[in-house]
Amino acid sequence: MPRRRFYLHLIPLLGLPCFGAGSAAAADNPTAASRQLLLQKAVTLPANTVDTRLIRVRFPPGYKTPLHTHEGPGPRYVLQGRLRVEDAGERREYGAGDVFWETGSAMTVENVGGSDAELVIFELGPVK
Repeated sequence: MPRRRFYLHLIPLLGLPCFGAGSAAAADNPTAASRQLLLQKAVTLPANTVDTRLIRVRFPPGYKTPLHTHEGPGPRYVLQGRLRVEDAGERREYGAGDVFWETGSAMTVENVGGSDAELVIFELGPVK
């Protein structure tokens, strides 16, 4: 199965919402599948083969991670809640439906909302 098709199959398995692309066909048929590009980034991989991981994380209200790093960079998708992310010296807040790129540098994540927050981490790391 081609890589792109494989990743698209992960969306319903994770319970991730599919957003409308605004096409006329989708507008005419509300039961038609649609897609929207959430993030695009050119990436230089550390090797020809990388270990990919898809991780779902839940943060209780007020929880803040210690300063940490991940095995590799990659896109992150906020399923619910409000998160403050400090990554590579930059601080930003993200809410449900937001996508951002984590650099792989030292970082923290804090749930700044009043309820649980959930995040999907897609990680591109070295093969061990």
